[in-house]
Amino acid sequence: MEVILLEHVDKLGKMGDKVTVKNGYARNYLLPHNKALRATEANVAYFEKQKAELEAHNKALFDTASAKAEALKGFKAVLIRQAAETGQLYGSVTIRDIASAMKEAGHDIERRLVYLEKPIKDLGVYKVQLNLHPEVVQTILINVARTMDEAAKQEKAFLAE
Repeated sequence: MEVILLEHVDKLGKMGDKVTVKNGYARNYLLPHNKALRATEANVAYFEKQKAELEAHNKALFDTASAKAEALKGFKAVLIRQAAETGQLYGSVTIRDIASAMKEAGHDIERRLVYLEKPIKDLGVYKVQLNLHPEVVQTILINVARTMDEAAKQEKAFLAE
């Protein structure tokens, strides 16, 4: 199905691009989330009329995300968890845990913005990516430790690397 993108979509294209995607992706994700329109003549004309308004809206979202990224620069969170002697956690640290730790620190970040390839299952300091906007990415540090003293030692060793 050919669609016109109404905003930047990762690994697909920028706003205004005509792209061909699978029908299910268009019907189940792009169209319901107002990220694209079907590429009919009427929709192409509608997009051309609304282009300036859409660009202004996208610019406002980009500016907001840039401000959040600047506020999060250098952000570090310590998560205290129980672990075995080998350093393996008795549970795991997930996106939900990271988002709630950030909320406690005063940063209102939605869970869907936190990118973690797989749950954290060991003690240590990890870099976690926040996708605040398709064009704005910020990296934060998450320190998973048994105690605050251990967290300070881990952070010192991580920064020394």
